[in-house]
Amino acid sequence: SSKAKMAGIQGVPPAVVEAARGLGFTDGQVLRKVELPLALPVIMAGIRTATVINVGVATLAAYVAAGGLGEFIFEGISLNNPVMILAGAIPSAALALAFDAGLGALERLSAVRLRRVGLGLLVALPLLAAGYWLPQVLAQRRGHAGLQAAFSPEFIGRADCLPGLSRTYGLADLPHGVLAPALVYEALRDGRVDVIDGYSTDGRIRAYGLRVLRDDRHALPPYYCAPVLRPQLLAAHPELGPVLDQLSGQLTDSAMTTLNYQVDMLHREPRAVAQAWLRRHGLLRTPRPLPPGAPVVRLGSKIFAEQYILVELYAALIRGNTDLGVETKTGLGGTTICFEALRGGQIDMYPEYTGTGLQVLLQPSAAVLDSLGGRPAAVFQYVQAEFGRRYGLAWRAPLGFNNAYCLLMREAQARQLGISSISDLGRYLQR
Repeated sequence: SSKAKMAGIQGVPPAVVEAARGLGFTDGQVLRKVELPLALPVIMAGIRTATVINVGVATLAAYVAAGGLGEFIFEGISLNNPVMILAGAIPSAALALAFDAGLGALERLSAVRLRRVGLGLLVALPLLAAGYWLPQVLAQRRGHAGLQAAFSPEFIGRADCLPGLSRTYGLADLPHGVLAPALVYEALRDGRVDVIDGYSTDGRIRAYGLRVLRDDRHALPPYYCAPVLRPQLLAAHPELGPVLDQLSGQLTDSAMTTLNYQVDMLHREPRAVAQAWLRRHGLLRTPRPLPPGAPVVRLGSKIFAEQYILVELYAALIRGNTDLGVETKTGLGGTTICFEALRGGQIDMYPEYTGTGLQVLLQPSAAVLDSLGGRPAAVFQYVQAEFGRRYGLAWRAPLGFNNAYCLLMREAQARQLGISSISDLGRYLQR
C-alpha cells in the first residue's frame, strides 16, 4: 500500500499542483487538499489488493498452530477430503470479497462519514479483541492451567484418533490447534504446546525427553506395519513375493525406533540407514544390472521418516534379488492419497498399518470392532480379507513392529502434573 500511495501521489498532474501553489497553498495543504484526494483511487486500489492477499496468506497460520480457516484446508489436503477443503476455502474467499467490498464502500464515503466510520472502528476493535481473548483467560482460570495441544491434520480427522479418544477419555475440553506433522515434536520440545500426537516408534520420543501417555482403555487399535500391493504385481512377477517376505517379522519396535532415531535426530539419509540395517542382517546384495526394458516396480510412501526407511528397505531388496527396476515415490501425503494412488495404479505398493486399514479405509461397524477386540492377529486377518474383497488389494505378512498412535507430553511436565495415562489427562482436564 505504501507503493500505491507513492504511485498515486506521483501520478497527480504537475499542472494541478502548480495551480494550487499559485493560489497560495502551503506544502501541507497541497498534500492534504490536492494530492491525497486525487491519489485516493490508486491508494485504495493498493490497499484493497493487499487486504485480499493478506486474507489468503492468513490461512497459513494453521501450519504453526495459530488456528483459523486454514485448519480445514490443510486437514482436507492431508485427508484428501474435498468437502473439508471447501469448508475452509469458501469462507476464506468470501471473507476476502467482503473486505474488498467494504473498502470499496469506504472509498465512496464523504470525508465526514469516513471520520465517523474511523471512530467507530477505534471503539469496535478493542471490543473484538476482548471477545477473542476473554474466553481463553476464563478457561485458564477454570483450572486447566493453560494446557494446549497441537495435533497433525490426519490425527484430528481420523475417527480412530482424536474423535475416538475424546469420546473414550473425555478430552473435549482440551484446547488444540492443527500443526504440520514435521513441527509437532519441536513445538512440544520447545514448550509452545503441552500435548501432541505421535508414533510409538518415533526416535524423537527418547531424544526430546517425552512421555508416551498409556492408552489404558485400549481405544487405539494395533498398528502393525505390512506392505499392501496390487495382486497384478505378484501375478506378473511371482519371484517378488519371497523377496518382500524377507522382512516379515524382522523389525521389532526397538529396532524401528532406532532406525527412526538415526534419520530424525542424526539426520542420516533413509537409504543409508536402510542399507546399513540390511547389511547387518545379511540381507543386502549388490544391485543386479538391469536388462533392457526391465519392468519397474513403483514404491510409494506417506510423508514421514519411517515410511521413507521402509521404502528404501524394499527398494534395496528388490534391486539385489530381482531383475526389476525400482522407482520410489516418497512423501506422497496422507493415508487416503497413498491408498488412492495404489488403487489407481500410480504406484504398485506402499507400507500400511493394520489399524489404519481397519479404521480409516474399511471403517467397519461397532459390532465388527468389538468382535475383533483389538487382537493383532484378528485385525490383520480381517483387514487382509476385506481389502481383497472390496478393493482387490493384497497384504503381505507384517514386518513385526507396532507403530501405534499415541499422545505425548514432556516428561518433566507430565511427572509434575501426575499424568501417566490418557485417563489421567482426561481427569486433569475435568478438574
